[in-house]
Amino acid sequence: MATLARKLGVADAVVVGLGAMLGAGIFAAFSPAAEAAGSGLLIGLGIAAVVAFCNATSSARLAAVHPESGGTYVYARRRLGTFWGFQAGWSFVVGKTASCAAMALTFASYAAPGQARLVAVLAVVALTALNYRGVQRSARLSRLIVALTLCTLVVVVVAALAGGTASSHNVAPFPGSDLRGILQSAGLLFFAFAGYARIATLGEEVVDPRRTIPRAVPLALGIVLVVYLVVAASALLAVGADGLAATTAPLRAVVEAGSYAHLSPVVQVGAAVASLGALLALILGVSRTTLAMARDRELPPFLGAIHPRHGVPYRAELAVAVVVIGLVAVLDVRGAIGFSSFGVLTYYTLTNASALRMRRDEGRAPHWVAALGLLGCLVLALTLPVGAVVGGAVVALLGAAVWLVRHRRA
Repeated sequence: MATLARKLGVADAVVVGLGAMLGAGIFAAFSPAAEAAGSGLLIGLGIAAVVAFCNATSSARLAAVHPESGGTYVYARRRLGTFWGFQAGWSFVVGKTASCAAMALTFASYAAPGQARLVAVLAVVALTALNYRGVQRSARLSRLIVALTLCTLVVVVVAALAGGTASSHNVAPFPGSDLRGILQSAGLLFFAFAGYARIATLGEEVVDPRRTIPRAVPLALGIVLVVYLVVAASALLAVGADGLAATTAPLRAVVEAGSYAHLSPVVQVGAAVASLGALLALILGVSRTTLAMARDRELPPFLGAIHPRHGVPYRAELAVAVVVIGLVAVLDVRGAIGFSSFGVLTYYTLTNASALRMRRDEGRAPHWVAALGLLGCLVLALTLPVGAVVGGAVVALLGAAVWLVRHRRA
């Protein structure tokens, strides 16, 4: 069987991780996090990073043993049973579909705040049409988006610190914070780390994966955490938690608050491009997982069709687009982020549970890593806003009911 060429070293794997994490989440997630925890969101950011590290480590070790497409959908089927594998895939599809809605709304909040829902729907339709014809985000385009995102964040930090509005009173001693609020902010900010497990999928492309991947994961997460902390602290200094919580485009508000308001269009463009790039990647990922589950008959088999000319899972992509448009119509950015976080945290709960079933000779990480990740995911999921928890639980139970009915018929 042909395999991919092993060309990527530690630095290459770190860049891939940065490209997956430094997306549009940072342009939206600070708003609901500030509403939940005030300036305590800085603590929440650190908690989210620790949980993300545990999850990514568990994913990396499992990927080395199960080098198959499908992620935790595959791991949980092998380690925990078919039901839990289905629940993992279901949670991923649900959570990432909500992420698509959040990214579409984030794009619209920056690009056309007066017509956010309409513009978000048009963005989903346009990117689905591109995907339908086989247009995908290339590695070169990913690097360009990362570079543009970093430049935009530099503009935000400079405008925040030098714009004349920065005040230490906005961050000390973490006004508006309590334990539940901080944990809720961590669950919401977990959304901004989405994509870190991309490193774990490189097992067939990196040199010495058992050494390279475990080194690249903490390096990439550490760099992203530093970037996010600098941006978050600067934004809080400039406008405070109330200023961040009052808008769905928090980083634009930071720039517009001071003497660098004329740079606001730069942030608008940077956020819009990052959001569209993230949305395109998310649609690709969700549709491919839907395809895999349809082929296994865990979802309706007709979703597993491949277009004879363009070679894409067009029915899965169209189904994902319809659901995303429905979510855009009923959710705001904050609701979409909360719902997405619940689904993804459920997914990684099963990742860590699968990792706990690994043997020492399979290269597993210390058990405390997976145990901490599992506990962290559960705690953060249950401390999310009530609407996200209730909605996520209902959808999870719906998935369980679908699985039970299907298997009883089988």
